[in-house]
Amino acid sequence: MRRIGLFFCATLLVSSFCVFDCLGAYDVVIKSGLIYDGSGGPSYVGDVAIEDGRISAIGQLEADADLVIDAQGLAVAPGFINMLSWANDSLIEDGRSQSDIRQGVTLEVMGEGFSMGPLNEVMKRDMRESQGDIKFDVEWTTLGEYIEYLERKGVSTNVASFVGAATVRIHTIGYQDRAPTTQELRRMRQLVGQAMREGAVGVSSALIYAPGVYADTDELIALAEVAGRYGGMYISHIRSEGNNLLEALDELITIARKANVAAELYHMKVAGKANWPKLDAMIGRIEQARKEGLRITANMYTYTAGATGLDAAMPPWVQAGGHRAWVTRLKNPTIRRRVVREMSTPTDEWENLYLLAGSAENVLLVGFKNERLRHLTGKTLAQIAGMRRKSPEETAIDLVIEDGSRVSTIYFLMSEDNVKKQIGLPWVSFCSDAGSSAPEGVFLKSSTHPRAYGNFARLLGKYVRQEKVIKLAEAIRRLTLLPAGNLKLDQRGKLEKGFYADIVVFNPRTISDHATYEKPHQYATGVIHVFVNGTQVLKDGEHTGAKPGRVVRGPGWKK
Repeated sequence: MRRIGLFFCATLLVSSFCVFDCLGAYDVVIKSGLIYDGSGGPSYVGDVAIEDGRISAIGQLEADADLVIDAQGLAVAPGFINMLSWANDSLIEDGRSQSDIRQGVTLEVMGEGFSMGPLNEVMKRDMRESQGDIKFDVEWTTLGEYIEYLERKGVSTNVASFVGAATVRIHTIGYQDRAPTTQELRRMRQLVGQAMREGAVGVSSALIYAPGVYADTDELIALAEVAGRYGGMYISHIRSEGNNLLEALDELITIARKANVAAELYHMKVAGKANWPKLDAMIGRIEQARKEGLRITANMYTYTAGATGLDAAMPPWVQAGGHRAWVTRLKNPTIRRRVVREMSTPTDEWENLYLLAGSAENVLLVGFKNERLRHLTGKTLAQIAGMRRKSPEETAIDLVIEDGSRVSTIYFLMSEDNVKKQIGLPWVSFCSDAGSSAPEGVFLKSSTHPRAYGNFARLLGKYVRQEKVIKLAEAIRRLTLLPAGNLKLDQRGKLEKGFYADIVVFNPRTISDHATYEKPHQYATGVIHVFVNGTQVLKDGEHTGAKPGRVVRGPGWKK
């Protein structure tokens, strides 16, 4: 990058940032913005200079630059970190990551329980056969190869990933409902170690879904211990967010203690109206564990509904062996009757989101693979059951059989009061738990949860500006430096000289989400400029087409 001549100036250092830099030349200078550096401390008016992809100076700068951006009246912050992204496929289809970039997200952290590697040949075949609207060749085998594939293909956001405990389980023993042998567990630990050396940020589990649900605590401790040895964390969609919430939380804390590893809850929530009062006890147990020195954190999305599939409405035993085996069983009249009975019977034996939602009216179908079923998109399970003159349970079974997929589903589960209380917790970061889409092309063939387009803007607009649940500086810390520190990311998550120039410039007075459950494909507004590794990706609210995203690797990476 260019430099213009030599320069001489008197430099005064205050609080580690440069106050005057007289004649220096930079690639970009963001002028007169309200700087929130990510630490949670007070903001101040200043300039941020970028050179060679990094922040080269912060303060009151009198300098020439290739590009000068007037940020007067705007907030200037580190790029936001999406702690649970399902952009695995959507970034292959469209690397621009539009719905997240337009909210200021500069890092997608993927891999909730399942990751895009390591794969064997059977897993590659299954991945190809299970694809929906987004089609792609599986050109990688390991997790490291996948994230490098995204970088080569071109993405606008940076990308990172956990290695999925379910993925290494499938790789080793398939979808069987049994414990691994000693030799198999050794192999699973080797796969986790390999992924950590390739740059995984830790190991993840999703313990309500087959086959992850089949893992016992000792198996998870064994895998988490390997991640911890490389400096990574254990992160989990815990075994229950409803009836057995506190017991499931205790399991996560036990894993953290016995594996000597930092641990985080995915999308912290309390599901089911009868369980809502458990939040205070949940918070109390986490804070007690933190006082004892355990590194327990959480992330969340800012909505009262979750999104997953109809598999979360059916018992795990019927899903053993994978999708084909699941559908085969559902076609058996005797098994079908048993599944209907178990779907409608309260239990603590497995996580039944259908019952936790309260009724079939609170179950919304948003994504089908079968073209002949797409007219049902956006209807509730109750509505479809009425159309078909069958019970909701029978209808759910039929839809799984007919669609050849688990069917994308939204469940209304949580309390708004609890959402606000969680937002107030200083150890909670944020996630979309969704892909990064655009209101065009294949993305319009299905609906989605509004969190895919609005989660981060909703935090800053609704909960910070309008409802004043937390202050803006604290919200930015929890979107940036907190998750970067939890993941042990090198030189990201803060506006500091020498750090990578992942920067978002937004209007704190206008930033808003617009996506709804009825019309989710609507961009958030209020983010003006976004830089990723020093390259401008969003300019005046519009995508530039640039794809400067890189692989962000965890602390165990070996070059």
